[in-house]
Amino acid sequence: MGRLIAIIIKEFWAVLRDPKSRIVLFVPPLLQLFVFSYASTLEVRNFDVGVLDRSGGRGAIELVAEIAGSPNVGHIVRLASSADLHDAIDRRRVIAAVVLQPDFDVQLGRGRAQVGLILDGRRSNAAQIVSSYLEQMIARSGVTLGKARAMPAGSVVRNWFNPNLDYIWFTLPALVVVIGATTALAVAAQSIARERELGTFDQLMVSPLRVHEILIGKMVPPVVIGMINGTIFLLAARYFFGVPFTGSLILYFVGLFVYLISLVGVGMLISAASQTQQQAFLGVFLTTVPVILLSGYSSPIDNMPYWLQLVSYADPARHFLVVVEGLYLKAMPVGVVLTHIYPLIIIAMVTTLLSAWLFRARME
Repeated sequence: MGRLIAIIIKEFWAVLRDPKSRIVLFVPPLLQLFVFSYASTLEVRNFDVGVLDRSGGRGAIELVAEIAGSPNVGHIVRLASSADLHDAIDRRRVIAAVVLQPDFDVQLGRGRAQVGLILDGRRSNAAQIVSSYLEQMIARSGVTLGKARAMPAGSVVRNWFNPNLDYIWFTLPALVVVIGATTALAVAAQSIARERELGTFDQLMVSPLRVHEILIGKMVPPVVIGMINGTIFLLAARYFFGVPFTGSLILYFVGLFVYLISLVGVGMLISAASQTQQQAFLGVFLTTVPVILLSGYSSPIDNMPYWLQLVSYADPARHFLVVVEGLYLKAMPVGVVLTHIYPLIIIAMVTTLLSAWLFRARME
């Protein structure tokens, strides 16, 4: 036990002795949290809409006013002709254009009103979101104009867990997973590679320390640093961004601990296979990208090919992302949380055993 404590202290000293290293471990993750919280979003706001109003009637005017009053719409660009519409789309002055025919008010009274919507297909994802926004506004306008037959009244929509569909409520929990993965992998991957560069790896080989003691000593600092960052993210999300945390704090920290161990095991594999810290950084980069992409953060896992969905089960970020989102927004029950923590435990065991085997092979 004394030898284990000694190497843990040594590893903490190696990581934290440089003031710049201390800053790098905690400040950049916090900055990433604030930057990505606002930049990493699929919401489309402040978009400009072109309007080609060939009607000029009361119904058309009120519809345009409804669109202009939306908080997501930046400016209404008045268009005089189809040529103006084509030019506005071509020059990216607008992402969408609404076309109202001369008989719009007449057809509105008959219940057969149609609104033309032209979208900029070069920005397909944003255009689809804008199309959904405008369709909702047009549907609401049909009701407020007082024409019962004008347009379908639609349905009453209630959003559970995120009533206002605030995208930051989704982004913040996911960033705990993404940024935590980057930090844990980076710190763990440098440990053995740093020993090789400094020439102290041979000293470890001839020391009385056993392989498991060396590995545990090198795994503790990145796990502790990850737990500290996870706590900071939790407090920032709750008290700065206003994202509610409705679940169990105990389950959150248990899941975070197991998640970090699984990631640190991967980092130790990279470190044991690397001769230099530069190689370790490259290994972290090559590992972090698929970890994030297969987690379901950037794109739904259901949209992936079936074989890739199977591969994603080996990604610890996939399982912890479900846990974090569930604990933040819907008070996920203990039983459901454990079904996602069990795979993390298996991944942690496999990665730790593999890193121990590779480290022992390198020592021999």
